[in-house]
Amino acid sequence: MPEIESFQLDHRTVVAPYVRKCCTLHGKKGDTVSKFDLRFVQPNKESIPTAALHALEHLLSGLLREYLPEIIDLSPMGCRTGFYLTIWGDVAPAAVKAALESSLQRIQSTDEVPAANDLQCGNYRDLSLFGAKEYARYVLEKGLSTNIYGE
Repeated sequence: MPEIESFQLDHRTVVAPYVRKCCTLHGKKGDTVSKFDLRFVQPNKESIPTAALHALEHLLSGLLREYLPEIIDLSPMGCRTGFYLTIWGDVAPAAVKAALESSLQRIQSTDEVPAANDLQCGNYRDLSLFGAKEYARYVLEKGLSTNIYGE
């Protein structure tokens, strides 16, 4: 099996919440892509309920693009502790952190989850705006770091 970058991370030593640049990839035609680990809660100690994580995905997918228009994808982690963000270019963690903080602040005053219907979402009944607001507030109160060891 090929080495998977996230499997090389010692999940016992990181301190969430944080923004971690996992890697910068360079394609054969000169394109550059950055991948980020947006960790909201502490691995193996906490997890975000599915409905809250799903709502955060819907909300952040749009809000983050207002600050970082070159986003390729925002994907929830299977362990439900955060998201992976993939973006064109060699993007600095500080830029992603600022965009994420602004987006999480905006979620606090949001009245609805975008695309919360059977036409645009494959599981539209499993969304919690309340939960998304709670976890957005949780991350903002704890403070995002770009140092995964919390220093």
